[in-house]
Amino acid sequence: MAKKTSIGGQALIEGIMMKGPHKTSMAVRKKDGTIDISEVKEKHLKDKCRIFGWPLIRGMVNLIESMMIGYKTMMQSADISGFTDLEDEPQKTEVPETAEAPVAEAAETEPPTATAEPEAVPTAEAPKEPDKKESVLTGVIMTVGAVLGVALALVLFMYLPSLAFKGIEYLAGADLKMYKGLIEGVLKMAIFVSYIAVVALEKDIKRVFMYHGAEHKTIFCYESGKELTVQNVRGFKRFHPRCGTSFMFLMLAVGILISSVLVVVLPDFIVSRNYIWVPIKILLLPLTCGLGYELIKICGRHDNFITRIIAAPGLWIQRLTTKEPDDDMIEIAIAAVKEVIPEDGSDELGCGCK
Repeated sequence: MAKKTSIGGQALIEGIMMKGPHKTSMAVRKKDGTIDISEVKEKHLKDKCRIFGWPLIRGMVNLIESMMIGYKTMMQSADISGFTDLEDEPQKTEVPETAEAPVAEAAETEPPTATAEPEAVPTAEAPKEPDKKESVLTGVIMTVGAVLGVALALVLFMYLPSLAFKGIEYLAGADLKMYKGLIEGVLKMAIFVSYIAVVALEKDIKRVFMYHGAEHKTIFCYESGKELTVQNVRGFKRFHPRCGTSFMFLMLAVGILISSVLVVVLPDFIVSRNYIWVPIKILLLPLTCGLGYELIKICGRHDNFITRIIAAPGLWIQRLTTKEPDDDMIEIAIAAVKEVIPEDGSDELGCGCK
């Protein structure tokens, strides 16, 4: 019997994270071909303060929490899969070639020294210290990268569209204030789609998008009530209405509506000055995110003419962010989702379970 589940996930590097009502797990393909399955510990603000679980407020809270746990599991999957070791492999293979000659020569000329060197303990333990330092350094670099990424996103999706609008208005030689929200919104969508399209061309990102497709297919198979097998999962579509891609697109659409209202309500002095207009839009991000989140939840719970119209643009964008997976990727998705399926059926939307 078909149902709608609250279980959702995220594609990782050679793996998938799945979040259920009581548990979050991640399954990652290791270098030796085996599957590593581990539980992901999470802390939610709504468990400490109920207000963070209220409608409109929970959208921004869930987005921030999802970004944090997504970033954490992405880094973990990179380590488990051996992705972070790829750059070191060429260096490791070159060491024996340069080291063999000196060792052999030393063995011929000074036998006592040659036999003593392999027994030295520091030689075996030496790599441990650099590893710790490198992991700390990597963490710092990744944190700085995340901050710069947020800053770049604000520039691309907040300041750049407003700056481009001024240019369009200048070239048009007319007052386009009433269309400011619409024009900026369309520009944001164009930037978003262009960015996704360019990123999707990268080989490693394409594999992540294939895992994304495996995640969606597996969720659909589970919701249909069919047994979770590779063959069954393979037959389902890869476009899901509750996808994070759809959520981002809905946020952009909601942003157009909010900006259009602000253009009418706020005085021209504010709307025409980007140093005031842009910060106002940033401050309204929680509202934009909250409305987008509630819309995506409605689309996930209901299937009718209106929800299909709302979900349509996001589903179309998923043609870029999801790719057809291979059987090994589907196997990973199945392993991840099986870990979070509750025995009490509390993942079913509308079941009234807690």
